[in-house]
Amino acid sequence: MASREKTSVADHMFDVVVIGGGISGLSAAKLLSEHDVDVLVLEARDRVGGRTHTVRNEHVNYVDVGGAYVGPTQNRILRLSKELGIETYKVNVCERLVQYVKGKSYPFRGAFPPVWNPIAYLDYNNLWRTMDNMGKEIPADAPWQAPHAEEWDRMTMKELINKICWTKTARQFASLFVNINVTSEPHEVSALWFLWYVKQCGGTTRIFSVTNGGQERKFVGGSGQVSERMMDLLGDRVKLKRPVTYVDQSSDNIIVETLNRELYECRYVITAIPPILTSKIHFRPELPPERNQLIQRLPMGAIIKCMMYYKEAFWKKKDYCGCMIIEDEESPISITLDDTKPDGSLPAIMGFILARKADRLAKLHKEISVSALFSLLHFLPTELQPVHYEEKNWCEEQYSGGCYTAYFPPGIMTLYGRVIRQPVGRIYFAGTETATQWSGYMEGAVEAGERAAREVLNALGKVAKKDIWVQEPESKDIPSVEICHTFWERNLPSVSGLLKILGFSTMLTALLIVMQKFKHLPRS
Repeated sequence: MASREKTSVADHMFDVVVIGGGISGLSAAKLLSEHDVDVLVLEARDRVGGRTHTVRNEHVNYVDVGGAYVGPTQNRILRLSKELGIETYKVNVCERLVQYVKGKSYPFRGAFPPVWNPIAYLDYNNLWRTMDNMGKEIPADAPWQAPHAEEWDRMTMKELINKICWTKTARQFASLFVNINVTSEPHEVSALWFLWYVKQCGGTTRIFSVTNGGQERKFVGGSGQVSERMMDLLGDRVKLKRPVTYVDQSSDNIIVETLNRELYECRYVITAIPPILTSKIHFRPELPPERNQLIQRLPMGAIIKCMMYYKEAFWKKKDYCGCMIIEDEESPISITLDDTKPDGSLPAIMGFILARKADRLAKLHKEISVSALFSLLHFLPTELQPVHYEEKNWCEEQYSGGCYTAYFPPGIMTLYGRVIRQPVGRIYFAGTETATQWSGYMEGAVEAGERAAREVLNALGKVAKKDIWVQEPESKDIPSVEICHTFWERNLPSVSGLLKILGFSTMLTALLIVMQKFKHLPRS
């Protein structure tokens, strides 16, 4: 280090430096500071929040252009937000939802669109049941130890969907289900990883639902407040515009260097950034081979989030709640939700442009892409133009790389997944990707940050090893309702099962006819 030109040398040694000022890094820093640990947070951007970002202006008051939704069973983020004095409100689904498919709109109520074709219904029912049953085999904290881990990890979700589904309608909706939940394509992601992802979010119904699900609520004032209020508590222990470029733990103390050549000395480091962004940092000694391979093999999902504001919530006049599931390759938007403020002001529709569609739209000129957006949002009256438009393309964010989360391509989980949370010397790893419950969500970010903080507290002799993993009690304010399945949902056959039953019935009928005919043959 003596040969490195230094423009700033901190005259203070910290116990812990946290890299990343998103919810995960700040959760770690907050918990450490509560145990009287001298902690510093270094954030690359000019703001905190990471993949959450609340924009404020005269047109929108406030709007979440990043992570926004919370719901039952997400008990850590609910506890933290309550502690910080942030209230939640329910996303509107009082009126009917709409499914748009094959040029037609079909209003419905509930988590999933209804299916009237009996064969397709059996296929849909078997799809959700099979995915949930496969998920039950996968340990949330060690998916690579699942009995069928290697087999399922070699398979893409596209291959699994084709294996489970008999009908085109079920296959198309299953592909959309993958797009919406992990902002990636079925052919890109490991079946093992996706099944684990759905399982650790509570199953297919919980992850996809608004009511009693992952999208039930938002924060009054925006999700950015979670990080902003933690920064207020930490004060000058949070430094912005400090991208970390170098971490040297070859000596007794760790030296952390930023892009503007500032040096900070500490005993421990917590990185709370997307795994692939770790490759922007130079380490001494170098990272172990498995960790080095892992961070190069976890791409980020692709999403553009857009909000369209109107003079009035005209969709409610049609008894629509603003939630629309769009199965149309020509439509850039795949799903919408009502984004009107909880007091009814500033009527707005939020839309997600996902995976391949995000890449396609990002290549268009801004004016062309916005025009395409409006003209192809099929359930909105063409005569009503928005009065304001906001969007955020997370693929352009160099300090996120995409959203919502990193995904595991085939083969990576079983080969390298076990090192995702393993410390490297005195460097510990947080970030929502390292969580075991609601990974990819704000809930996962809090779990990961607090777990990494307790690992450091254990190394400092302040927390027992058995207390590193803490079971979070259920939120009393937002309790979950158990998701129950009907007798028919549990016991109806799959399409292949039905064919076997019909085949057996046909054979049995034929045998009975033959026997009956044989019985009446004249005896010689």
